[in-house]
Amino acid sequence: MRKQARTRFLPAIAGALLFGLAPGLAAAQGAPPGMPIESAIPSVQARMLPAIGPRGMVSTQEWRATRVGVDVLRLGGNAVDAAVAVGFTLAVTLPKAGNLGGGGFMLVHLAGSHETVAIDYRETAPAAATRDMFLGPDGEPDPAKSRDTGLSVGVPGTVAGLALALSRYGSGRFTLAELVSRAERLAGDGIPVEDDLADSLPASAGRLGRFPSTRTVFFAGQNPLGRDARLIQSDLAATLRRIAEGGPDAFYRGETADRIVAAVRAAGGVMTTDDLARYRPVVREAVRGSYRGFDIASMPPPSSGGVHLIQILNILEGFDLKAAGAGSAGAIHLMAEAMKPAYADRAAWLGDPDRVKVPVAGLVSKRYAATLREAIDPGRARPGGEVAAGNPLPFESDQTTHFSIVDKDGNAVANTYTLNFSYGLGLVAEGTGVLLNNEMDDFAAKAGASNAYGLVGGEANAVAPGARPLSSMTPTMLFRDGKLVLVTGSPGGSRIISTVVDTIVGVVDFGQNIAEAVAAPRIHHQWRPDALLVETGLSPDTLRLLRERGHRVAVGSSSGSANSVLVTPEGVTGASDPRQRGTLAEGY
Repeated sequence: MRKQARTRFLPAIAGALLFGLAPGLAAAQGAPPGMPIESAIPSVQARMLPAIGPRGMVSTQEWRATRVGVDVLRLGGNAVDAAVAVGFTLAVTLPKAGNLGGGGFMLVHLAGSHETVAIDYRETAPAAATRDMFLGPDGEPDPAKSRDTGLSVGVPGTVAGLALALSRYGSGRFTLAELVSRAERLAGDGIPVEDDLADSLPASAGRLGRFPSTRTVFFAGQNPLGRDARLIQSDLAATLRRIAEGGPDAFYRGETADRIVAAVRAAGGVMTTDDLARYRPVVREAVRGSYRGFDIASMPPPSSGGVHLIQILNILEGFDLKAAGAGSAGAIHLMAEAMKPAYADRAAWLGDPDRVKVPVAGLVSKRYAATLREAIDPGRARPGGEVAAGNPLPFESDQTTHFSIVDKDGNAVANTYTLNFSYGLGLVAEGTGVLLNNEMDDFAAKAGASNAYGLVGGEANAVAPGARPLSSMTPTMLFRDGKLVLVTGSPGGSRIISTVVDTIVGVVDFGQNIAEAVAAPRIHHQWRPDALLVETGLSPDTLRLLRERGHRVAVGSSSGSANSVLVTPEGVTGASDPRQRGTLAEGY
């Protein structure tokens, strides 16, 4: 039996946080040497112990991927080397979210130069995409087009993004082929169907079962592979071998590209081989902020995550959450009220920065946050109808997975990548083993329309050729006096931003160690729909007090997977999220 992480302190929490968030959400979730700092962070507490690794830490949503990353660190690789190996491995071992056919964002911190950069390898819209492509004959959004057909597939960015990270920021000790080799072997030899894989395959059977090429991989007869069966992905192993031998060009040109395009077009899409050949990841400047003496670096647009994470924390900075207490109705109320205007601003202002002007400086301004804070009543919840997008201009100057890595030198990676829905479109491009995304649903089909996660989209996020759809992915790092403190992020669709807020507040305001902060019940409010979503675990009295303040409280089971690393006076500590089975944080 494999060794369990020291963070496995709670029973696995099954199920998705559905709560009636949006009609399409059920489908989206699968029915759809240490670096001691001063006393900025409390010592590791004894109640919920995180994993401890004096020389480094890897925390992911799948234990095999964690072990691959730790092995790379042991062999002298840096955090980026390990991240690349983990990224390719998760495409094999966590197929519902790890991917070659999707995209994401990577935040890289280089300890030597004190530089933190953001790699945007988000999917792009095909050149033939049009503004109204997801509208029906009546001029209204047709969700089936943006979620269930080839039109929903964005040009994948993962392979190019991982390759770029390695070429620019890797240690130079490993070739791409060497870092891909473990994933290739796991795909060819097969892995047992267990843990989260055994849970997610039957939950997603409806999506996966629509396509013969997908059934060949994930089904035995009429049913998805059952627990203790073996998942062998021979075509995926061959695709990984081609990437190992030819680099990213072996994915974006030639045999693999031809087969991906053929699959997309057969499913009604408009992608071409030129779209794949033209794809390029982008290195961007991280968005910056501060919270109670900690410096924040997070993902800039086309992610909305970093901007609104900082906006929410700026609002909260004016309240004494510590005095209110962790899990109290007072603290939860203030957090929810801070989230509402941020999500309203998301709908109005956020989009692809290469296509529209995003007022980032205004949105993350402390002065702007002060104006939003003034509208918060500590004793009363504002109905969604009373909250609207603000004007930041005067202040200018799932399914997804996240992993966090810190190496012995203090280099770090926070990476979040996705297929959108669990298993994406559900379509394996025949002969490649590559599951394709349905990320085009993250565009606004029409101004004011909601996507599968209930997020309202605006004109700034309209469909356009080559554009990158808006995302909530929020890979984030915290620093104190220039020293790395926290590496975090999460999957969870619209709930990613709030999950990262919850984790940071747990560590900074409530003095929790990383295991406690990751395990604590989470809360979420995204303005529309007007509901305060809370995980199970809060007391009935707390729920009553929230409802008395006017919150429409909906209680559900689980939210996100905030696999995180925290640097403490004792060294590097990590926590994998107990909400899924098979997660692992491990140090060395």
